[in-house]
Amino acid sequence: MTDGTWITLISLGVTFLFMLGVPVLLIIAYWVIGCSFVLGLTLDNMGAELLNVFNKGFALLAMPLFILTGDLINQSGIARRLSDFAYACLGWLRGGLAMASLGACGLFAAISGSNSATTATIGSMLHPEMVKGGYDERFSAATAAAGGTVGIIIPPSIIFIVYGFLLNLPISDLFVAGILPGTLMVVGMQFACWIICRMNGWGYLIPLQLNRVLKTAFGAWLGFFAIGLVLWGIYTGKFSPTEAAGVTVGFCVIAGLLSWVVSRALKMRSDKTWKEKSYAEMLVVEGFTIPQLPGIVMRSAQITGILAPLIAISVVMQQILSLLGAQQVIGDFVTSMGGYYAVLFTAMMIVFFSGMVLESLPVTIILAPILAPIAADVGVDPVHFSVIFLVGASIGFITPPYGLNLYVASGVTGVPYFRLLKYTVPYLVALISVWILVSLVPDLALILLPAR
Repeated sequence: MTDGTWITLISLGVTFLFMLGVPVLLIIAYWVIGCSFVLGLTLDNMGAELLNVFNKGFALLAMPLFILTGDLINQSGIARRLSDFAYACLGWLRGGLAMASLGACGLFAAISGSNSATTATIGSMLHPEMVKGGYDERFSAATAAAGGTVGIIIPPSIIFIVYGFLLNLPISDLFVAGILPGTLMVVGMQFACWIICRMNGWGYLIPLQLNRVLKTAFGAWLGFFAIGLVLWGIYTGKFSPTEAAGVTVGFCVIAGLLSWVVSRALKMRSDKTWKEKSYAEMLVVEGFTIPQLPGIVMRSAQITGILAPLIAISVVMQQILSLLGAQQVIGDFVTSMGGYYAVLFTAMMIVFFSGMVLESLPVTIILAPILAPIAADVGVDPVHFSVIFLVGASIGFITPPYGLNLYVASGVTGVPYFRLLKYTVPYLVALISVWILVSLVPDLALILLPAR
């Protein structure tokens, strides 16, 4: 058989394994190893390339640190306090709690940088409250899934780190470029949420009270400080993204330990002094202790242990795709579309449909090095295109058949996957509208950047 026949058979085989649910890392690894043998490449070549990725990947050190940050702020109670603040601001509107959950997703994303962590944290906290508040359980689960899409757009963003590493772009510029588009995504979804809740009469209203807003804002000051620390450090150039991640982890560790000490003391005091037991039970012990830190770090390390090898093996996959001419074929197809807008929207469609069947990381690793140079050739600013590319990839988190956030939301809420799909449609419309707007108005991504 010819090399082309062998590669076709290998591709069909790994596609079948993918449909059976085999992890994406193994799918890519099987394909890379099989194609390496067909093309006469040695396994030594693959090993050398894998090692080379991590030898030159200083920027990738920020990835495990931001993953750890997400776990720390969840355990420390900061995420819950940010949610309380969002509800105090939006609870007076119809659907205020659902809109607050979307706002909380944006605030959580501004510290954690992970879409699945955002969905899991906010979904597990607010889904029960939304159901108690009269929302349809399917809608509340879909809201958590949709809110998580901003996890990779609002800085810090793990996927922006990967994109900047692959395309040799300043990660700090990518972070800053994601601020306004990520905010617009949250606002767009909140508008769609308000319309749906108003049509169905969902949610109980609470009065807008300045003292409640100020009280919850003060309670969430640790979260705001962490957000401000990251953005200030990166925007002013005081920290590199990796240094900002390290500083944020250190701050969250201290905040989590202090939260445990303070909340534990208040809990013990209330149990002894309050006659009304129900009031004492409202106080919960937040934060974590030093003996709990290894467990938190281990959970973060497990996620890193999945992502890092996937990045490395996908770089080798790019090499093989180049040898096979796939990059040239895709490049010729996109280039043949014509001018600026034709190329841009063709690239957007490729990203969108790829996101329907793949997670954002392999989509980025496989397609960004192909599409970004083509977009640059027709005049699209590289930083602007990075935002366009990744907003499109983020939409894939709630588009079937893959829709990772839908699986995560289903897992933490107990609502079956297929029952969520109906209520993702309004959010998809909102996100696609924002995506088109960002693609047509470059200043939405570039206006906050320092003069270049």
